[in-house]
Amino acid sequence: MGQLIFVTGGARSGKSTFAEKLARETGQTVAYIATAIAFDDGMKDRIAKHQAQRPDHWGTIEQYKGFQTITDDPIFEQADTVLFDCLTVMTTNNMLDFPVDYDSCTMEQVGEIESVIKREVEKLLDVCQGKNLIVVSNEVGLGLVPAYKLGSYFRDIAGRMNQLVAARADEAYLLVAGLPMKLK
Repeated sequence: MGQLIFVTGGARSGKSTFAEKLARETGQTVAYIATAIAFDDGMKDRIAKHQAQRPDHWGTIEQYKGFQTITDDPIFEQADTVLFDCLTVMTTNNMLDFPVDYDSCTMEQVGEIESVIKREVEKLLDVCQGKNLIVVSNEVGLGLVPAYKLGSYFRDIAGRMNQLVAARADEAYLLVAGLPMKLK
């Protein structure tokens, strides 16, 4: 039976590096699920740096939704450990897939969007049962309240997705300045 490990922290706190270390230490076959989309030069640079620090023999799956289909991917099938990086980027991408104006949408629409994202997270957790799963996510609750609606909705949805994964996790870590603090 697999183990679920949740790794959270602020931007540039060392979350991904720590999660990669945990995955390497399993000594198992690792599938890396990358949720980022290379939409500008900055993101392209971040993706390239993440790729460079991962072992070449780890298989990479680029996907941020539709996780029920991932079981058909040979990289996923052969993996004993899955490293998912990251939940907040997945949340962002899913939110931006909806053709809504977040400045004028209704709370009912926001609730529907959150329900879709929650189902995606639950699908991910379900398909990874039996494998070790390491989920990386940004801690979004320690900063200022965003001044714009999209940011505020994102923070709320991402925070609830973090809570969902953390509640089901066997272990949870908070990274601060590269130092892991075990929460659970």
